[in-house]
Amino acid sequence: MRKNILIIGGTGLVGKIILRILEGRNSDYKVFVGSRKPGQTKNALIVDVNHPETFTTITAHKIDLIVMCAKDSNNKILQFAIQNGLDYLDITKPTPDLTAAHDFAGVNKQKLNSRIVFSSGWMGGIVSSLVDLVEPDTSKIQETKLYIYYSIKDLAGKSSAHFLAENVCKPFVVYENDKAKKVKHFSDSEDFNFSFGIGKRQVYNLDVPDLFILNQIEKIPTVLVKMTYNSKIVTRIMGYLQSLKVFNIMSLKERQLLFGSSGKGDQTVFEVMVKTENKTKHVSLQSLKGQAELTAFSAVLHVEKLLSESVAEGIYFSHQIHSSVEIYEALSAYNTINVNIS
Repeated sequence: MRKNILIIGGTGLVGKIILRILEGRNSDYKVFVGSRKPGQTKNALIVDVNHPETFTTITAHKIDLIVMCAKDSNNKILQFAIQNGLDYLDITKPTPDLTAAHDFAGVNKQKLNSRIVFSSGWMGGIVSSLVDLVEPDTSKIQETKLYIYYSIKDLAGKSSAHFLAENVCKPFVVYENDKAKKVKHFSDSEDFNFSFGIGKRQVYNLDVPDLFILNQIEKIPTVLVKMTYNSKIVTRIMGYLQSLKVFNIMSLKERQLLFGSSGKGDQTVFEVMVKTENKTKHVSLQSLKGQAELTAFSAVLHVEKLLSESVAEGIYFSHQIHSSVEIYEALSAYNTINVNIS
């Protein structure tokens, strides 16, 4: 089998890191970079998700696998992949877009002769694999909570900042005992004690696709996600702005400026709590190079799995194509990632 890969959005922050890691680990892969603008290298292709006439270059270059690192709310690339029997991996979709894309793929399931993988969960969709690692029988799990430490000093792309700016005033769904509960970002604070020397922090609600994946796909009754910033002051201010409804009177541009800050690099940490009837299990993960590196490495693991030809045709979330042990071992072996289980 050929191993021609196209990274759409490959000139962005995460796309560039995926390219670097792929080329460092797999010299037999031929990797192309898709962007709306002409590139300066021989592997650059013009692919604009809003202009399907540019998609002909995908078949012309005999692409086997499309990796989506660009926003494609209308699922035009997904539709093209299904129609042309191309493997597809998406790491970019926020919860509303993910559910729409999953539904779209499901409607077209009968004509599918490729692998469609949605990997838009937190940090490339590895949270569900870590949940499976500590408790493989999801029927025993009563509650899963994801706690996120986000540093404003970390390198950050525009997509997550724009998602918060666009949705911070809108309610989203968390799940408590299989009942959907509408909440808002930066509401319902609690204290959580983070590992890796971070300590106790105030955490607030955050919408990530793992809420949908863990409840609707894995059938875990209670799923919550909370986050904190590295600055306690910034975290507290966000809570105040939400409680006082200040976000509602800000323009979209003002909210984009507020959430769009990016530093030069810092660690990212997240913690997964898995509660069964008898005990609570805990996974802590630290990426010393930050969110972009961890997301990109996770995506590379999914690419390698798909190109190993061990995954049958079908529609998947990324944790469904791996064993949880192989994900854990790969993460643990990466020199800037630390994983602790208790």
